[in-house]
Amino acid sequence: MSSDEICPECKKEYDDHDCDGDGWCKPCNSKHFQNDFNNWTSGNDKIDKLIQNAQLNANNNWKTIEWIPYDRFKDVKQIGRGGYGTIHYARWIDGYIIKWDIENQQWKRYSKEVALKTFDNFVNFNDVLNEMEIHLKTWKCKKEYDDHDCDGDGWCKPCNSKHFQNDFNNWTSGNDKIDKLIQNAQLNANNNWKTIEWIPYDRFKDVKQIGRGGYGTIHYARWIDGYIIKWDIENQQWKRYSKEVALKTFDNFVNFNDVLNEMEIHLKTWSVDTPSIRFYGITQDPETHSYMMVLEYAAGGNLREYLKINFSNINWKQKLNNLWYLSLNLMNIHKLDIVHQDFHPGNILSSNFKNDIKISDFGLSKLIGVNPNNPEKKNIFGVLPYIAPEVLSGDAEYTKAADVYSFGIIAYEMITSFPPYSDIPHDSDLALKICNGLRPKIPFHTPKLITRMIMRCWDARVTHRPTSKELKNESWKYLRDYHNDKDSEIGIQIENSEKLSKNLGLINSKTSTPHNYQTHPQAIYTSRLLNFPKLPKPKNEENFKRILEELTKPTSALSILKIKKKKNINILFYLVASKLHVPDF
Repeated sequence: MSSDEICPECKKEYDDHDCDGDGWCKPCNSKHFQNDFNNWTSGNDKIDKLIQNAQLNANNNWKTIEWIPYDRFKDVKQIGRGGYGTIHYARWIDGYIIKWDIENQQWKRYSKEVALKTFDNFVNFNDVLNEMEIHLKTWKCKKEYDDHDCDGDGWCKPCNSKHFQNDFNNWTSGNDKIDKLIQNAQLNANNNWKTIEWIPYDRFKDVKQIGRGGYGTIHYARWIDGYIIKWDIENQQWKRYSKEVALKTFDNFVNFNDVLNEMEIHLKTWSVDTPSIRFYGITQDPETHSYMMVLEYAAGGNLREYLKINFSNINWKQKLNNLWYLSLNLMNIHKLDIVHQDFHPGNILSSNFKNDIKISDFGLSKLIGVNPNNPEKKNIFGVLPYIAPEVLSGDAEYTKAADVYSFGIIAYEMITSFPPYSDIPHDSDLALKICNGLRPKIPFHTPKLITRMIMRCWDARVTHRPTSKELKNESWKYLRDYHNDKDSEIGIQIENSEKLSKNLGLINSKTSTPHNYQTHPQAIYTSRLLNFPKLPKPKNEENFKRILEELTKPTSALSILKIKKKKNINILFYLVASKLHVPDF
């Protein structure tokens, strides 16, 4: 047995329960403390008892406390004052106990700057003792971070759950279900991003409305205190980081459980692997008394607005990166067995759309239920162009495959910048056409690998669509190949696409004028209730299967329908452009 595992004083093995194995032996040290009991007193029996009990039961040095004569401090000066006490700075001449020095038969110590806190306004002396006892209980446990309970980055679940629990009586949302949601999250958080809080509304400033959707209103605010990072042991409070946030109300929810549902999904989906919009906590509008989610503020806005303003500056590397990032996030959400059900560019947010993309607005489509006007058909909520045909027709519930269909439409928009079907009304006629195989037109100069990926997503045959994992792997391959080898298949296709676009002067082309398109007044891109008459069973457009097969062939076998001469420029018309929807701008 190693000498490190045996107490050099009593020659016994360190006990895991009584010793920390780092030179601290509880049986020996309790005797050293006890031998000194007659050499000091605070003058108060309760304080003496508190100190003695702590010393006798300490299984490590940070669980010890002492009676310290005031003359053992120097350079004492007041540095603060609060509602309950005064704080002084001091240098402790001897310093705190580390372990017993066997050779010199005294405590080995480490000199330390300290804070001296008096209790000016406590009426009951028991309150002083209570705070002392809480400090003893909440001092950092010094145990090894457990992978399941802690993140190893200064977050200890057992310790922090106690800090949260000690504060439970100091706040309430006024709603038992919300209180329970917050408390459960705090007690079970194994990292700081899994915590949420009740945040009084007066802790926000500069509040202003910045958006409104089908289900709620979004306000910008600056959170004065900021979100929790970790416990500050020295100051016995949470270390925080001030933050801009978004406050979201739920205007049209009938059932409060739907609000709780979105909150719970936000908690589940936020992690390092799945960076959805972070959920910080809950507050309440003092005027309307509406509860509000406190969410991460995305300075870059949503994807649609970003594309409208910045598309001409987005290169293919960024497009591929965004496709990969979005597919990765969708895959991680699906791994949690969560189906988004309202997946469109208005719910895709970022700080800059270069280093991150985050999916937001979870749980809205949980409103799906029986349609009172047609009991055989369910209500459908969402943005019509992004809803899978099998959902529109009522043939199937929302599934992961329906999210993949939405991904395909979003990918089309990321590649072209055009909102789908922007020139026509979003009504029952469009829903009928989608069920009959109508899809947005993919510009003919789009790399065929990207065209194929998009078309596979919006296949009416649900089982033929890729999974989100397959999309992630495919988009990662294209990004990696393009970055590492411009002579790769995707690299060659992108190079040809860029040359063709440049030669054609596509700034004036119908398929590449992101800044000049006109949106039909009945083209609606916010989530809403959609009730249509009975729609047909979904099918693909008659050429869809043949086109997809052509796209699956090697690049050299790509069908070129026609070569025209126009201003001495060769224009290639790819088969994929034959019979899909093209808007008039």
